[in-house]
Amino acid sequence: MDITVVGGGLAGLTAAIAGAERGANITLLEAHRTLGGRARATEPPYVANEGPHVLYGDGAPYRWLAERGLLPPHLRLPVRAAPGVRFRYRGRLGMPPAGLLRAAARRGLRAPYDRDFGSWGRERFGTETTGAIASMMGVALFDSDPSRLSAEFVWDRFLRVTTPAWPAARYMVGGWTSLVGWMADRARERGVRIATDARVDSLDALPDGPVVVATSLAAARSLLGDDSLAWESGHTLMVDLGLRRGRDPFIVFDGDECGFVERYTAVDRTLAPEGEELVQAQVPVRPGESRARTGERLERLLDLALPRWRDRVTWRRDQVARGRTGALDLPGHTWRDRPAIDRGNGVYLAGDSVAAPGLLGEVAFTSAVAAAEAATGRRPVGTP
Repeated sequence: MDITVVGGGLAGLTAAIAGAERGANITLLEAHRTLGGRARATEPPYVANEGPHVLYGDGAPYRWLAERGLLPPHLRLPVRAAPGVRFRYRGRLGMPPAGLLRAAARRGLRAPYDRDFGSWGRERFGTETTGAIASMMGVALFDSDPSRLSAEFVWDRFLRVTTPAWPAARYMVGGWTSLVGWMADRARERGVRIATDARVDSLDALPDGPVVVATSLAAARSLLGDDSLAWESGHTLMVDLGLRRGRDPFIVFDGDECGFVERYTAVDRTLAPEGEELVQAQVPVRPGESRARTGERLERLLDLALPRWRDRVTWRRDQVARGRTGALDLPGHTWRDRPAIDRGNGVYLAGDSVAAPGLLGEVAFTSAVAAAEAATGRRPVGTP
């Protein structure tokens, strides 16, 4: 069987490898001159991802990659970083409020999918704790008001991020471009033909056979001419900073405005020159808010988190991510209601906003495997 994969990001590479495992002849076409999609990063000496990227070692995608030798060298969160975790709450930097810690201990509590998190949480934790939880989840949702989202959606991610065991986050040495390169090499070893600078404007131009469209929903909507390919996603401002080394925290969760600050070089020193740090900060854009106003709010967070950061800047990059930070489920919806993987007529969809479970980028991995298995006739779609 000949299968074409459109898109050379992590979803496309995963679909290509999964399809090749099942004996299909795979051709992967990427419009950009390099592979990676949203997993691209800046060139050294400052290696900054398009967004915050970690793998979670307790998730099915991590196990799928590890079982196949698809993971490059990667690092766990070092013990030395633990004291550097801070929480902004009521304009001050310190430890998480007691109410949030008590909520995180309620591991058996389940939330309904058909209520908003704000109203459901206030009944159980009170107004202040619910607000702190919702704002803290800006680190995983990139939305200015997570309280409006499905209670189940927000609560399940809160429990995942606050797992009591030592954090499951895994950091790729050299940034996520190392994972992209490693997966591309393994794909070629399995016989996958990869072409870059190969834009696809119409499926009619492709060879006969199943097609896996592993692009953003916006690109898939245009390619397939299907206006139903849309879903709620985040809108956030991100700032990457190279800083001369100081006494900076490892990560700051934001219980006030849904932001976060993370010092990636606390884990991987290869991401910045010797004696410097690489930091990424983000704060979601509020409805109708100007870029300048959002930037002011983000810089106030940096002022609190990073002592004298302006005097230490050696490199800076600002980026706005709109509609490219993964799916957000509103009340009354679950992942099953997102755009289906099987589009009919041998066309399948993969990406971080389609009908598959997982946290952040895990959706892309899970949907890609399901799409490849369905395209090769080995697994019914709808059972990721």
